[in-house]
Amino acid sequence: MRRKIIAGNWKMNKTVTEAVNLVQEITASVGTDANLDVVICPPYTALCSVRQSLVDTSIALGAQDVFWKSSGAYTSQISAPMLVDLGVTYVIIGHSETRGRFGVPEVDLSENHMKHFGESDETVNLKLKCALAAGLTPIVCVGETLSERTDNNTDSVVTRQVKGALSGVTAEAGNGTVVFAYEPVWAIGTGEVCATDEANRVCGVVRSAVADVWGAAAGEAVRIQYGGSMKPDNAAELLSQPNIDGGLIGGASLKATDFAAIVFAAGA
Repeated sequence: MRRKIIAGNWKMNKTVTEAVNLVQEITASVGTDANLDVVICPPYTALCSVRQSLVDTSIALGAQDVFWKSSGAYTSQISAPMLVDLGVTYVIIGHSETRGRFGVPEVDLSENHMKHFGESDETVNLKLKCALAAGLTPIVCVGETLSERTDNNTDSVVTRQVKGALSGVTAEAGNGTVVFAYEPVWAIGTGEVCATDEANRVCGVVRSAVADVWGAAAGEAVRIQYGGSMKPDNAAELLSQPNIDGGLIGGASLKATDFAAIVFAAGA
């Protein structure tokens, strides 16, 4: 039986003081469940302070991204060794908000901007390899845009992203460590949710793609989260699906009561 995993992605929200207050609320509400992993991914600026607030809890610390070099002239970037030194154990890679279509940034400065940091399947792969080498657990995000879904390309896009992420990574290196998160881009931060049966089906596509690369056993064992407006009122239904092993939570992770409700749904 695959162990459930709920991760809160705070994105670019919360000052250090606000982050500490929020994590204290969360730790007061979320208990320990031996069959469940809970991860909080605050902004880089709050990692150290949040780590201190997580001492003596079962909640793990995650980062929102990582660069694939360990050091060098890479202004603004954060390396895997830096994250490990801060006590980080998980890292999100390839989130839709960092991906660009085929590696080309799409510049849109509106409130609904997406995909403007130029992440590609190739850079996701490099980041995955460096995370594994540093002992971090990567949460690799995959998912289609609305136009890709409308054009009936969901399965091919998701399969390409999964296989691209795992290119050159052996099953021995990544099996049991890599977590995938299926996040339909059109459902992130919009309030739209992929229908439960369809979310489960596409998570099954992710599982099949892993099996194609690493074998059937690894495909069955890999943990796959759903990310895309998971909330307290839909979490239980989504998490009851056979191919959905957890959630990558955005907006709802910024409210302690909502996040705790999703955690409880996963542990139920």
